[in-house]
Amino acid sequence: MSSSQCFENAPTLSSTCGAGTVQEFGGLQTYVTGSPHSKLAILLLSDGFGYEAPNFRKLADKVAAAGFFVVVPDFFHGDPVTDLNDPKFDRDTWMKAHNTDEGFEDAKPVIEALKSKGFSAIGAAGFCWGAMVLVKLASSTDLQAAVLLHPGRITEDEINNVKIPISILGAEIDHSSPPERMKQFGKNLSEKSEFDSFVKIYPGVAHGWTVRYNVEDESAVKSAEEAHLDMLNWFTKYVK
Repeated sequence: MSSSQCFENAPTLSSTCGAGTVQEFGGLQTYVTGSPHSKLAILLLSDGFGYEAPNFRKLADKVAAAGFFVVVPDFFHGDPVTDLNDPKFDRDTWMKAHNTDEGFEDAKPVIEALKSKGFSAIGAAGFCWGAMVLVKLASSTDLQAAVLLHPGRITEDEINNVKIPISILGAEIDHSSPPERMKQFGKNLSEKSEFDSFVKIYPGVAHGWTVRYNVEDESAVKSAEEAHLDMLNWFTKYVK
């Protein structure tokens, strides 16, 4: 998450949007949706705009409707990216305050909380900043599956350390994660026989398309929904 694309098409945040509720979970304020009686859980890790983005919560509700218990933590502790036009906002300062190593540490108690509540399988999806955290989490077997959607800048070493089924959904127009790099990651992953992997590049879309789309743009909605379905199919296959 170090490209200007990571901050484009900013959503209007809303603390009350979505069908779920906000509660403390694993030490973080968390949007929770879906049946607590499910034995299957999904952790969603947001982009820099955080857990109050309406399209993001709508996606969480969609995952919940497929039978999963979904948690969307506030990894930014009440300090998401908001007004990019504010002269006081400095991207580099924000990134230092919310680095992905801290996100990685914050995510561990959330996963442990899910396990302690009896969920038998846990998957996770990360978007931009969240994908940079998730690729680190995927280096252990605490999760059963991972989906990276238009990830921020992740390294070949991080990809080579992955130990669980992983899907990478990338945009044709992406400065942080260009298609050629995603395809190389896919080649590296395909050489690992111990788990499945999948890489798909979506034509004609830009970084952030899965959650920062215009709801009135039919084509944008269709492209986002295609990625949502691919993500859900991955979870259905491996989080069971």
